[in-house]
This record gives sequence, structure tokens and C-alpha cells, in this order.
Amino acid sequence: MKYYLIAGEASGDLHASHLIAALKTEDPEALFRGFGGELMQQQGLTLIRHYRDLAYMGVIPVLLHARTILRGMEQCKEDIVAWKPDVVILIDYPGFNLKIAKFVHFIGICPVFFYIAPKLWAWKEWRIKALRRDVDEIFSILPFEVDFFEKKHGLPIHYVGNPTVDEVSAYQNSATHDSVSASLPDGEIIAILCGSRKQEIRDNLPRMLSAAKPFTDRYQLVIAGAPNIPQEYYQKYIADHSVEIIFGRTYDLLSRSTAALVTSGTATLETALFRVPQVVCYFMQFRQLATLVRRLLLKIPFVSLVNLIAGREVVPELVAEQMTVDNCRHHLSTILPGGSAREHQLAGYEDVAQRLGATGAPQHAAQEMIACLQKRV
Repeated sequence: MKYYLIAGEASGDLHASHLIAALKTEDPEALFRGFGGELMQQQGLTLIRHYRDLAYMGVIPVLLHARTILRGMEQCKEDIVAWKPDVVILIDYPGFNLKIAKFVHFIGICPVFFYIAPKLWAWKEWRIKALRRDVDEIFSILPFEVDFFEKKHGLPIHYVGNPTVDEVSAYQNSATHDSVSASLPDGEIIAILCGSRKQEIRDNLPRMLSAAKPFTDRYQLVIAGAPNIPQEYYQKYIADHSVEIIFGRTYDLLSRSTAALVTSGTATLETALFRVPQVVCYFMQFRQLATLVRRLLLKIPFVSLVNLIAGREVVPELVAEQMTVDNCRHHLSTILPGGSAREHQLAGYEDVAQRLGATGAPQHAAQEMIACLQKRV
């Protein structure tokens, strides 16, 4: 069968690459094409456009690059029509992907599957109508989404497990990770995971570094560089700090870290699965306004996946006006060895891991996707 996949950021590229690998084991004659990144391409995807060309976040950046985004969307639509896939598989990235779903549904060329369901439980819940209308099957990687989609909205979904569990487990079971991680700086490390977008790095990295600076007599600060961001972009923020930066080795870094400062996203879950205590940091411009908007629009009590999965606060979340250097420094001190919150976090991580379930998410997703397609033949 012919599979058209669309991923719009680094985490989507990673998850989609594992899905492609699983689909190949279930369908040896599978062909893959779409939008994504190097990891998907390495698994055999014919890459039409790289996600970095379209990865913009926030109202102003999206408006400034609207022409580029629209051109990319038209290119995607035209390519789908020309290639005539058996299914379009959308990986997260709802702003772009829901528009593609609407188009594909309208022309009726093939079914639409959504892998890693849109986070409508956080905000824009009204999009449930578009999801119900334009998407044929939804594959969820978060256990609490079952209640939201099925019980609240009567929209059936497939919970297939969480691919981050597989990715972390595969790394920890590999024969090489000990020697690779040993090449990191000597001594104990505080990891800095400041996001994969330029806006996130700009807003969070300087504050993270300032907050951690008093601990540099005992800990080495190491930044996990985003794969789609050039090293030069980081230099203006790290010039005055004793810090190292590494690219493409986030798991090596987490395996050696004592604690971490993490921008909200998949990285918070990865950090938890490595059992590294963390402070979630998400500074926003116009902080007081951002806090008000969050209270009015967000439908959830937490922003980090760790707390959402646990259903309670396991890790501290410093968002908008709460993300100050002093607050960040205080919470970091409580999760270092001997700190008052360290053991509480580690115990909470065990609960999160239990709720996520066992490994095998990409395989489960691939099997269910193919079963769904076979029913349509």
C-alpha cells in the first residue's frame, strides 16, 4: 500500500519514523511519501518538503510566514492528488494537518488517519467537529485522551500506547549508550532542554541559564540543541555562561543528568522516563496577558504531559509570569540531591510509567491501521 505521512516538527519526525518502520514489518511492499524530516527519510520516506520550512509557532510568526505556509499546503495537496495514496496519516501538527484532512475528505481520494491525536482537550475543543467530519480513524498515545474523545464526545479512538516509552526503552537497552554517554562532560550535569523552536529558545534559554548559574560550582550545564536550529543561533545566549551544547544526543544527556530544566512538550515526558527530576519552564512575552489568556482559554489544569498523565502535580510548572529566574532557581534547588522535592518527583514518575503501559506503540498502531484499511477494501 501507499502511505502519505505529514509531520511538522522534530518530535513528529521521530514518532513517524518508528511508525514507518513498524508499517514496513506489517506491509513489506509499503511505499512512503510526504512531509517530515531526516528520520522519516532514513526509513524510506520520499521527502517532499522538510518540516523546518513550515515550523512556525505563535500568531505573529505564522502571519509573517503565511505565504510560505500556504505555498507548502498547496504543494502538499497537489502532491497527494498526484500520488494517489491508499491513506494519509497525519502526525500531530493540527493547524496544518486538519486543513489537509478537510481537503482529502472533500475530494474523497483516500481515508485519513490521525496518529498522535490533536490536543483538543487543552484548547480549541470546537475542532472536534472537524475531526469527526474529516478524519476516519484516530490513534492516541495518551491514556487520558480515551475519556475525552470517547466518553465526553462519543468519538471512538485507538489507544496504542506511547511511542516515547519505546524510544527511551530502546535507548536504555542498547549496547552502546553507556560508552556514548560517557563522552559527555565529567561530573554531574544539569540538562537544559529549552525547546525546538527559535521563539522558545529565545524566551527560555537566557532565564534557564541565569537560574542555574549559582550551581555551576558543582554541576556542568549542558544544552540539548534542537536538530533544526543552527548552533550559531545559540551563541548570543550562551556567550556569558559556562555551558556546553550538544546536538542529536538528548537521550545521552538525560541518561547522565542529575536534574533538568525543560520547556513543556514531549521533552518533559522523556525526562520523566529517564527518571531525571525537572522544572518545567515556559516563559511567554507579555506575561500577565499570557497568564490571563491561559486561564480563559486552556481547559486543563496543567501544561506538562507528566502532570496531565499523572492527574496531579508531579513536576513544578513555571508558565508565563511564573517563569522568573528566582522561581526557577528555587525549584531547581529543591530537586537536586538532598532537595525537598526530589523523592516526590521520582515516586510520581513511577505512577506515570505505569499509566502509560508497556512498550510496542508503533507496532500496535501499524497493526490497527492496516486492519482498518483492510476492512475498507
